[in-house]
Amino acid sequence: MVTSDILIVGGGMAGLFCALKLAPRRVTLVSPVALGQGASSTWAQGGIAAAIGEGDSAEKHMHDTLVAGAGICERDIVLGMAQEANARVQDLLEIGVPFDKDAQGRLAQSREAAHSERRIVRVRGDMAGRAIMEALIARVRRTPSIEVLDHHTVEELMVHHGRVMGVILRDAEGRREKRAARDIILATGGIGHLYSVTTNPEEARGQGIAIAARAGAIIADAEFVQFHPTAIDIGRDPAPLATEALRGEGALLVNKAGERFMQALHPDAELAPRDIVARGVFAQLQAGRGAFLDGRKHPGLHFADEFPSVAEICLSAFIDPSLDLIPICPAQHYHMGGVWTDARGRTSIGHLWAIGEVASTGVHGANRLASNSLLEAVVFAARVAEDLKSQDQSERDVSQADNFLKLPVLQPPIILQPHLEQKLRETMTRQCGVIRDEQGLRQALSTIGVIEQETRDPNLRNMCVAALMVVAAALDRKESRGGHFRSDFPENDPAQAYRSRLTLREARLIASGV
Repeated sequence: MVTSDILIVGGGMAGLFCALKLAPRRVTLVSPVALGQGASSTWAQGGIAAAIGEGDSAEKHMHDTLVAGAGICERDIVLGMAQEANARVQDLLEIGVPFDKDAQGRLAQSREAAHSERRIVRVRGDMAGRAIMEALIARVRRTPSIEVLDHHTVEELMVHHGRVMGVILRDAEGRREKRAARDIILATGGIGHLYSVTTNPEEARGQGIAIAARAGAIIADAEFVQFHPTAIDIGRDPAPLATEALRGEGALLVNKAGERFMQALHPDAELAPRDIVARGVFAQLQAGRGAFLDGRKHPGLHFADEFPSVAEICLSAFIDPSLDLIPICPAQHYHMGGVWTDARGRTSIGHLWAIGEVASTGVHGANRLASNSLLEAVVFAARVAEDLKSQDQSERDVSQADNFLKLPVLQPPIILQPHLEQKLRETMTRQCGVIRDEQGLRQALSTIGVIEQETRDPNLRNMCVAALMVVAAALDRKESRGGHFRSDFPENDPAQAYRSRLTLREARLIASGV
């Protein structure tokens, strides 16, 4: 059995940035695929929100975040994140990220939905995620203190007396092994693949939430799932994304009759918070009127120059976005919930941290403000690195658990059951999607329980645990708020303006009806 000093689970932006910030401390970074593949960060189109422009401020950024978060953000944590944005952007510039600049050499910034200012730092319009990941990967490859263990999946956390001791890994050939670690950082990403319509890569299966929950960690705000209103509806899995920045630059939402429909739903129309726009698009589709993104006037003939990734996707489906309407639908895009952490990224389990989308830091509340996700990832990655560097090394001795760690690891084979996985994903989309109700959520819990009992695939079993946490929290919150909309409780209830916290045991009690 190998022992690592610090083990980071996940090869997305949060994990890579944290590993670099920890240098020269020895770090093992575990990824289910090669670095840069299967990371939601790579697909991020918008950019990083940073209040660095003239007339903008961290306080304004905080205010916009609190409004979008629908009353349950942690105010001090949001302000701290906004105040650290400039330092983290400078870090990324130093690493080599080619952020867009204006003629005077200043960082160019765009506006996205629910932001009161132009504060999104981008790369070639819609290529921020890819550019940042390429720069981070290149630097990680040149950093001798970072060991990359790709094509390995973490199936379980090993916990002893309330603290993590290591993980159980499975390699590409299906062999399981233990790896001890003094400190573990979860950076596994989101839950997109729990849904049949998602903008996230296949690796976003809720694995981090599941293994943390099974180890006894508190999961917070799991019911708050963000559905991006403008996934490009061309029958692909995952669904490609038409970035929100398009609407920030003037693209409109219309039905097949060419009628705008968001003006009647919110004063900000196309730039309303994502949950409101997603429900507006969903209603048009349910009514058979269709939903489309109209970029023929803005950005118009400059579409391919300003948004090359979206243009390339559209052209591959024989749609010219400068001349044609782009068919859209809501798709699972981001999870505001996750493993509960404090302001330093510490979870409720000793020596276990969580950063990025797998974490619930209190920043996003019930509905993430656009482009705050990449900012949160790098801010909390830096905080965790600082926290670990400041610790007394003697506190992290794992010798007392030697006997525990030497127990043999069972080697059950993986029995793939794609029909059960598809059933789970369809259940989540249908019954815990844009609009939920008690009957559908109870049916979902029943289906999840059956699949969990039937499957012999450990990855699917973890998907079931993550899905259980989401649905149980959604059933328990009897109101509508942000990304959680209950048709049987359509109003916001001020008495429920608090973050949810559940353990796996509590979620199973909710599922059983107790």
